[in-house]
Amino acid sequence: MDDVGIDRAGVDVAAAPDTFAAVATAVRAGLTAPQKTLPPWLLYDGTGSALFEEITALPEYYLTRTERAILASSSDEIVSAAGLPLEIVELGAGSATKTSLLLEALLARQPTALYTPVDVSPTALRLAVAELRRLRRLHVRPILARYPDDLVLPERTAERRLVVFLGSNIGNYDPSEARALLEGVRRRLEPGDAFLLGADLAKSPRLLRPAYDDAAGVTARFNLNVLARLNRELGAAFNLDRFRHLVKWNAAASRVELYLESTVAQTVPIRALNAKITFARGERIHTESSYKLTRTAQRRLLVDAGFQPEARWYDARKWFGLTLARVPARRRSRVGAS
Repeated sequence: MDDVGIDRAGVDVAAAPDTFAAVATAVRAGLTAPQKTLPPWLLYDGTGSALFEEITALPEYYLTRTERAILASSSDEIVSAAGLPLEIVELGAGSATKTSLLLEALLARQPTALYTPVDVSPTALRLAVAELRRLRRLHVRPILARYPDDLVLPERTAERRLVVFLGSNIGNYDPSEARALLEGVRRRLEPGDAFLLGADLAKSPRLLRPAYDDAAGVTARFNLNVLARLNRELGAAFNLDRFRHLVKWNAAASRVELYLESTVAQTVPIRALNAKITFARGERIHTESSYKLTRTAQRRLLVDAGFQPEARWYDARKWFGLTLARVPARRRSRVGAS
């Protein structure tokens, strides 16, 4: 393995999905449904990825700094618990600033390591590559893909593989989708491999809402940017001034919901779809959900997906949790059993 293993191109696009077709299909399905919706991955174009990095530094957005604090104090334990020698794959890697703490702990225990960041955003992957250039014994192999359907993992270079899914990204999936995602990951792993799940835990809406509706309006710009993306990529004619960012707390589902609400009755043409989308005043596009799990629900999700939870780490306030789970060994059939 090279001393400096980062692909100079920055992103492995061989695994990239057909972005235009994927965007067009998702937008047509979502905006012609009775409840208009857009998938969260559409939020992360180049501008959206940069805005999300701003969000993570906002005073209201406690998630990133809380999870980072857990990793700062516990990365050594996490790496040891996962088992060595080890390589790391990260889903939704973003800029990899938090994950660098795990990678530093890993490189303190083995001479070289492979890190595979997976993300839907080329911009995010380039940020990750830039962040990790300082780790001279790390080989980085970025993959541009939606997961798990488009995910093809590279040939392993270590005895064990740890897949990490941080940032409470699991909260963006409905419960059945979350389970399907984790099941898809488990199928790509071998017995003894590990999975590290970071999840924002259930708490008072008074603490949750400001994290998604900050005083500076950065999250509003992040949400509205998806319409600018559709204008650019699909030839849509959304007037961003005619929509507003809206945050709702759904207590029954234990989730924060993000919407774009039309402030006027309007019709928006989308040239690439040869379609016109009509909005009533007050009609909403659902752009993202963020489920907040109890500790029991977090464990149950992993067990139902076929993982065996082994260890957990929390911040002092129990606002955020990291759970390490294992792919269990296959059971041997008993010879001669009736």
